[in-house]
Amino acid sequence: METRTHRLYANGLNHHVRDSGGDAGPVALLLHGFPDTGAVWDRVTRRLTEAGFRIIAPDMRGFGESDMAGGKAGYDINAGAIPDSVEILRQLGVEAAHVVGHDFGAPVAWGLAARYPSLFRSLTAVSVGHARAYLRAGPAQMARSWYVVMHQMRGLCEALYRAGDWRLLRRHWSSAGDVDAVIANLSRPGRLAAALDWYRANLSLARMLRQPPMGAFGEEIVRAPTLGLWSDGEAYLTEKQMRLSEDYVEAPWRYCRIDGASHWIQLDAPDALAGALIAHWRAA
Repeated sequence: METRTHRLYANGLNHHVRDSGGDAGPVALLLHGFPDTGAVWDRVTRRLTEAGFRIIAPDMRGFGESDMAGGKAGYDINAGAIPDSVEILRQLGVEAAHVVGHDFGAPVAWGLAARYPSLFRSLTAVSVGHARAYLRAGPAQMARSWYVVMHQMRGLCEALYRAGDWRLLRRHWSSAGDVDAVIANLSRPGRLAAALDWYRANLSLARMLRQPPMGAFGEEIVRAPTLGLWSDGEAYLTEKQMRLSEDYVEAPWRYCRIDGASHWIQLDAPDALAGALIAHWRAA
């Protein structure tokens, strides 16, 4: 697999971007979430490039080798990650792409597909459905979202994560691949707070309790072919919030459940994920 890395200045920050598969094939933008980097896609990227696709996987702002924003406001995805993604594609000369988002990358992908229909040929939401579907999913989803509340507690949350050799992260995010590598990334100055500011800027309690959530991300209707992927080992998101997402897509919608995988489908079931993506992209 041929992979180049770029250091691109976009929307006020330097971004570390993995670019795999050469320049000839159709392009897909893969967006990661907490607490990952673009490397979380490596297992599936190999399969996608073998099928002829070019895969672009940035470290989202504040993660990996991309710059941190100056404060919480810099992680609002409307001002940060969405324009970051559009500018990265522009600098790489990409005129059309498929977009895939996992975890916090999913609401970024929902927003991109809704706002830039001429740029994005299709959307794939991995694990996380539409923002309004998430809010409609009921008490079971709220119970699984306990960590969102914890992440609002600036200072205390950081201390809880670091306590006991990162015991909390090792216990609750144990499926996130190489946990020691994740901890090494988050241990660098400012990086844990930057990662948590994604939650503080976008999923504050005040925002989540408003109906509809005024100013929230990912609220728009999507008019691109959309694939929703959910796994039966998912610990943080209910199946209901993904299935309800169909209500916010005015285009072909397909739901795919992958059994035997945790929240990190790209790590646990890369063949199944790659197969679903390839079929979706070729049909779009």
